[in-house]
Amino acid sequence: MAGSGYGTIFRITTWGESHGKALGVVIDGCPAGLSLEEDDIQRYLDRRKPGASNITTRRKEDDAVEILSGVFRGRTTGTPISLMVRNTSQISGDYSEIASYYRPGHADYTYDEKYGFRDYRGGGRSSGRETVGRVAAGAVACKLLEQLGVQVWAYTRSIGPVEADMHRFDREVSLSTPTAMPEREADAAAVAYLEKAKKETDSVGGCMECMVKGLPAGIGDPVFEKLDANLAKAVMSIGAVKAVEIGDGYRVASRKGSENNDAFHMEGGSVAKSTNHAGGILGGISDGDTVMVRAYVKPTPSIFRGQRTVNQSGEEIEIHIKGRHDPIIVPRAVVVLECMTALTVLDAMLVNMSARLERIADFYGTSHMGKGSRGGRNFTQE
Repeated sequence: MAGSGYGTIFRITTWGESHGKALGVVIDGCPAGLSLEEDDIQRYLDRRKPGASNITTRRKEDDAVEILSGVFRGRTTGTPISLMVRNTSQISGDYSEIASYYRPGHADYTYDEKYGFRDYRGGGRSSGRETVGRVAAGAVACKLLEQLGVQVWAYTRSIGPVEADMHRFDREVSLSTPTAMPEREADAAAVAYLEKAKKETDSVGGCMECMVKGLPAGIGDPVFEKLDANLAKAVMSIGAVKAVEIGDGYRVASRKGSENNDAFHMEGGSVAKSTNHAGGILGGISDGDTVMVRAYVKPTPSIFRGQRTVNQSGEEIEIHIKGRHDPIIVPRAVVVLECMTALTVLDAMLVNMSARLERIADFYGTSHMGKGSRGGRNFTQE
């Protein structure tokens, strides 16, 4: 299978299936010297693990991460970091009957058309459980970004018709509410809406939002490797995401240029913007303002009511899906959005280190390394 890797310098490769023995990720390109322990990664995995509240799947997984390589005495060594999470609560029997038919809204049909074979247990690689590896790698990226003064935050903007009041935004609240909404009134309304949908054996969609603060201007490239283009690809690669916006997104289509342009001004000796309709990116390159990414997530396709479909023999049938499914994907996907954004931003920052000759000369030049030095070590004649 092609396409399980992402990134240029800080590159990740995820592996594993929903009902296999384990899932994980290999990270290549992480610099040596980063303080890293399993607890640093576990905090992020706990935000996406199943069974954490009444509005998530009843599947119970500890999602305990194990660092297999690339870390010695609590610091990264510069070699590939391998992270693994074992599956402990898979019940493959719940899925045995779907081997012969295609679930509406799932990748069953497209997998069969592509490979002529599929792992029907929980969706295999197309399962949301694949994101375990992304979150584990994203946790490492977030910690490295913190060392560089960059913060990445994601939260739930809306669930169904319930939208958070951003005037009451509180990041700490988003980390404690079951919906991952950043204000409690909207969280309560969203939970009530979800409970109603569950009673009706239905599911719900929603919107996630992510902001990047502290990212300097000049990150990203102006053609095929635009920062916003790569963010869009990263976010669209998350299962169930059907649309992505940067900044004001679709709303810019109904404006005039005089309304949409962000005016520049000087602030504390630096260039700043009066508004941020662009979402922190101009011409594919960061402008120093907060980067805003928005992702729209479809309702969970597995619902506990009769649905029409076809089987592998081409017969039209009615099915009733069994198993343990989230009534909404958004709250557990928020940390996935955060991590994919962090991975993209960090990789772009590392690529950017070679954009100017003076930066390379400063790093390798004698002014940086000391007269007569090579590779950071001093050599003298004996």
